[in-house]
Amino acid sequence: MFISHGETPSEFSGPGMMLHRAVLIIEDDNDIAKLVELHLSDLGCRCEIAGNGEVGLTKALRRNYDLIILDLTLPGLDGTEICRQIRAGRNYTPVLMLTSRTEEIDRVLGLELGADDYLTKPFSVREMLARVKALFRRVEAMKESVGATSRSTIVRKDLFVDPLSRRVTVRGKKIELTPKEYDLLLLFASHPGRTFTREEILNTLWGPHFEGYGHTVNSHINRLRAKIEDDANNPLYILTTWGVGYRFAEEGELGDQEEQ
Repeated sequence: MFISHGETPSEFSGPGMMLHRAVLIIEDDNDIAKLVELHLSDLGCRCEIAGNGEVGLTKALRRNYDLIILDLTLPGLDGTEICRQIRAGRNYTPVLMLTSRTEEIDRVLGLELGADDYLTKPFSVREMLARVKALFRRVEAMKESVGATSRSTIVRKDLFVDPLSRRVTVRGKKIELTPKEYDLLLLFASHPGRTFTREEILNTLWGPHFEGYGHTVNSHINRLRAKIEDDANNPLYILTTWGVGYRFAEEGELGDQEEQ
């Protein structure tokens, strides 16, 4: 699989941005894996390579990484199953999925399973590095955005969100959310009253490369409402700001509540 490597990585090496970042590369094409490792190592990342799905999943579940670069098509255990099992764990790790498939359904499947971004082979080193840097920026931005709430339980009426365990309950009942549904809920619950446009949500949770996938936000909102609302057609928590986007209900709209 050809990868353009005419670009030098120096232009992407912001001061210490990737220094000591741990990256797991799950890729059965050794030439691709080594080239990705070479350029990320030049930026200060510590890279490990797994040449098949079983080894990759074992490594991914055994330790924490700052990023996992995951090939979708692997011998044995494929990338979709690996992504699903990674997202079933407690710790969140950004996943950049690599695919040689061009059909939209495959890209959407990867995103639905919890991948944060994807690259279609063949890809350039320049684009790969730009996507990696964007993922690291988004993770840092999310941490800053959530702020102190990331260390304490968020209580909104009967809804409880525990960022440390990523556990969500409504009236004491545990709610099973996909990684993206949880991230969406945490984003809203951390900023009651603030309206987020679809573009802002896409850029924050999926990155800036998904123009044209606005329906992805709508479908996630609908599924999230179906899980946390008594009546998804008359939501209490996640409200629509018509013509703009979505927002989480403010305190006065929910009634008495407290935040622990």
